[in-house]
Amino acid sequence: MHPSGTYAADSAGKALAEACADVRDGAADDAIAGGTGDAGGAGVVPAFVALPASTGEAAAVLRVAAEHELAVVPRGGGSRLGWGAPPSRCDVLVDMSRMDAVLEHAAGDLVARLQAGARMGDVAAALATAGQEIALDVPAGATAGGVVASGLAGPRRLRYGSPRDLLIGITIVRANGTVARSGGKVVKNVAGYDLGKLYAGSAGTLGLITEVTFRLHPLPAARAFVAAEFGAAAVPAACDAVAAAANSSLTASAVELSRPSAGGPLLVSVLLEGSADGVAARARSMADLLTRSGASRAKVSETAPPWWPGPPAAGAGETLVRVSFWVSALGQVLDAIDAAAREAGIAPSIAGSAGAGVLYVSCPPGEPEACAGFTGALRGTLDHARGGVAVLAAPAEVRAALADRGGMAGSVPALSLMRAVKDQFDPGHRMSPGRFPEVI
Repeated sequence: MHPSGTYAADSAGKALAEACADVRDGAADDAIAGGTGDAGGAGVVPAFVALPASTGEAAAVLRVAAEHELAVVPRGGGSRLGWGAPPSRCDVLVDMSRMDAVLEHAAGDLVARLQAGARMGDVAAALATAGQEIALDVPAGATAGGVVASGLAGPRRLRYGSPRDLLIGITIVRANGTVARSGGKVVKNVAGYDLGKLYAGSAGTLGLITEVTFRLHPLPAARAFVAAEFGAAAVPAACDAVAAAANSSLTASAVELSRPSAGGPLLVSVLLEGSADGVAARARSMADLLTRSGASRAKVSETAPPWWPGPPAAGAGETLVRVSFWVSALGQVLDAIDAAAREAGIAPSIAGSAGAGVLYVSCPPGEPEACAGFTGALRGTLDHARGGVAVLAAPAEVRAALADRGGMAGSVPALSLMRAVKDQFDPGHRMSPGRFPEVI
C-alpha cells in the first residue's frame, strides 16, 4: 500500500531521519524522468531522499521502507535511470553519493573493493598510481554500483567482458533491510551464492548494492587503433572482416563497427593493447588482415578514430535499441536493420561492439510510431536469426507505441524464472516498482 496522508508521511519521514543522518524531502531535481506517476510527464518526484554513509545506514533505511511499505529506487550517477521502463512510483530515493570510497586496493592481488557510490573516474585515477585499471570503458561520472546494476560495458567487452565478468565480490541490502555478501577479495573465491551475477543488470529491482569488489588488470603499455572503411556495397566484406578480427590470434581488445548514416559506408576499428613493440607489429598485421578482407583503406593510429564509441547513450528524444546476436549472424542483422528502417521510413545510425555481438541503433526523435514500428519489424525478423532486440531508452510516446509490439524488453525466454527470483528477493515488489521485468 502506498502511504498517503500527512500522518503517514510524517511517520515515515521521522523513521527515516532516525535511520539515516542525511534525509531530506524530494525535489523537482530528484524526479526520475519518464515516470508514469506524473501526469505532466516530468517524472516521478520522490517523497524522500536518503543519503546513507554506510551499509549499516542503508540497511536501516530499507528496514524503515519495509515497515512503512515505501517504494525504493536506488540512484548512483543517475545517467541510466532513464533506461528501460520507468518506475511507477518512488517514495524513497536512495542516493549513494556519500558512499564513494575506495575501501581497499590490494595491488598485489589485482583486486579493488569499492563503495557503490565511488565515481569510476576517481577510482581509475587511484588505481592508475599502481599501474592498474578496471577494464571497463564507462563514463568517469558513473558509479561502481551503477555500472554493475546497469550492466554497463564499452568496446573492450570483447576481451575483458562486462561488469559481471570482472565482479568477484558484492555486498547488497535486500528489500527487507537484510545485508548479504557474496564472493570475496581473491579471484578464485567461490564462497556463497553468486549474487554478483544475479545483481549485474538488475537495475535496482532486487535490492540495493552497497559494495563491489572488482578484479583488476595492468594498464597496457601501448595501444593502437586500426581503422578501416568499407563501401556501402561491401557489407559482406565488412562482416567477414569483423569476424576475422574478433577471432584472430592477434588478440583484439575491441572490434567496433559504425555506420553513421543509413546506406553509408561501414567503419570498422580494432583496438590492440600490450607492449609497445608487440602492439606495433600486431597493428601492422591487423591492417593487412582488414585490407585483405576488402577494406578500401586501413590506417593505424595511437588515438581512437573520431567515431570510436563509448558506452551507449541516447540523445535528446532519440530511441536507443540494443541488438544482440551471434557474430556469425552480423550480415543478417545489418540486413534486418535496413529492411525494418525502410519499412518504417526512418534512417537510424548504428554503432557498437560488432565483434562481441552487440550493436546499438539510434532512431531519430519526433517519430514515435515509426520508431516503434521499426522495433517491432526488427523483432519479427531477428526472432528467426536468434537475435535479441531490447529498447534501452525511449521517449514516453515511443514507449506507449511499443505496448502492443513487445514493450521495451520484447520476448524474454526466462521471464518466469526471473519473476520467481523477484518474488524471492522482493516479495512486496517495492524495489524500483514498474521497471521489472522490462529492464534485464
